Amino acid sequence: MIDDGWDAAATYEDFMGRWSRPLARQFVSWLDVPPDVRWLDVGTGTGALVDAICAVGAPESVVACDPSAPFIEAARQRLPDRRVEYVVAAAGSLPPSPSGYAAVVSSLVLNFIDDVPAALEEQAQLASSDGVVAACVWDYAGEMQFLRHFWDAARGIDQRAEELDEGIRFPICRREGLASLFSSTGLARVTTTSLTVPTVFNSFDDYWAPFVGGTGPAPSFAASLAESDRDALRESLRGRLPSSGDGRVELRARAWAVAGYR
Repeated sequence: MIDDGWDAAATYEDFMGRWSRPLARQFVSWLDVPPDVRWLDVGTGTGALVDAICAVGAPESVVACDPSAPFIEAARQRLPDRRVEYVVAAAGSLPPSPSGYAAVVSSLVLNFIDDVPAALEEQAQLASSDGVVAACVWDYAGEMQFLRHFWDAARGIDQRAEELDEGIRFPICRREGLASLFSSTGLARVTTTSLTVPTVFNSFDDYWAPFVGGTGPAPSFAASLAESDRDALRESLRGRLPSSGDGRVELRARAWAVAGYR
């Protein structure tokens, strides 16, 4: 199977960071966690969620974790906030807090963890009494439109696309699947919601360029193609994407958010 490729922070930011940042702010606002408490950000990536926590959540402190050292360094350089501690750590080795975290959260991470039930159990154990455990994930099979267009076109070019298509790989990325998963972990008062951000590209080239960066499932797939197949994929997408009179490509990206309480 083609590797997802999670090493280049700058190319990830071009591909997904510009959309995950406004999503993270919606997510933190929806959670409505009280100010001046401790947060744990699981899988911080290039720092979209920790930035939103600091900007919207008014935390006492945040521990931001990610298994990728380059991503942690990128997040640290982007947000050198005294309230934030950056730690290279993955599911199974998350750092505890003596009295637990009031909020244990992740954004666009849960479906990439190998053993999701075990990871959620760990997160619940790290939460304080009545602390919240929450996550948001893209609606890959539905209204995450710029990826949905990509994979629908890619399957017509190379059958290996089905190996990486998040809409197929990640059945938990649906409202019902997330609610069931969190309830089965023993979390109480489980709630879900949808969050939508506009994804507006200045031109088709603005849409296409991040797909050749090699970071994430779709760019890794594009990088694996022979040049002729990559050209065919690009032209297939050019023909299928909606375009306004000025050449802009206006799409939307929906995510599902879920929260439960210890």
